[in-house]
Amino acid sequence: MEWTDDGIVLGIRRHGESSAVLELLTREHGRHLGLVRGASGKRMRPVLQPGNTVRAIWRARLDEHLGMYAIDGLTLRAAELMSAPHGAYGVTHLAALARLLPERDPHEDMYLRLEQALDDFADAGGAAVHIVRFELAILAELGFGLDLESCAATGETTDLIYVSPKSGGAVSRSAGAPWADRLLPLPQFLRESEEEHGWSDQDLADGFRLTGLFLLRHVLEPRGQGHSDAREAFINAVARARARLARA
Repeated sequence: MEWTDDGIVLGIRRHGESSAVLELLTREHGRHLGLVRGASGKRMRPVLQPGNTVRAIWRARLDEHLGMYAIDGLTLRAAELMSAPHGAYGVTHLAALARLLPERDPHEDMYLRLEQALDDFADAGGAAVHIVRFELAILAELGFGLDLESCAATGETTDLIYVSPKSGGAVSRSAGAPWADRLLPLPQFLRESEEEHGWSDQDLADGFRLTGLFLLRHVLEPRGQGHSDAREAFINAVARARARLARA
């Protein structure tokens, strides 16, 4: 068995003295592991860092085997990502989210979303928007997508400012007014283009509250898990970065 694919490094764990088991989210083969020989060498260490994009050749005698990776670096963004606290925590959290995907099932859209997020991670607020959207996409990929396109009560497609915490459906301003205190805010950047409208600190907080609730309920708690420590650390790092920017 052999295939070649592009992959984003999610993590790596030592195996023996000089080898390591590498976990990738690949474009066509999904989340996939393989053994890399010489992983601790000077040439490979900078390549096998979370957040980097690599070209991987995977070989195994049988498809169900762990197999071996031959790796070449394509986009080595890890050093830049790890230079800021929000980058380091964000990459760790994104990897934890990607691990929710079934192993070896293709998820090309999630690969592209992850790559886009990592390529646009320099600004803390923008990175937060990418992560909220990635969390929404993970929910949808796992069969728990939220319906944010039309009002769950009236079918309206405009002035959607709430989300029902029960159904996960959007609710319009007029339909939700009597129950506003029971509904979740739908942040503007999930309704409109952030390039045109931007986002506030409250928008980011509302976004993480929204995705966090449904991730816990539908995905994490049924597996006996909670949110990763990196998620909270990322949210705090973003808040600090934006506060420094506001003071500058």
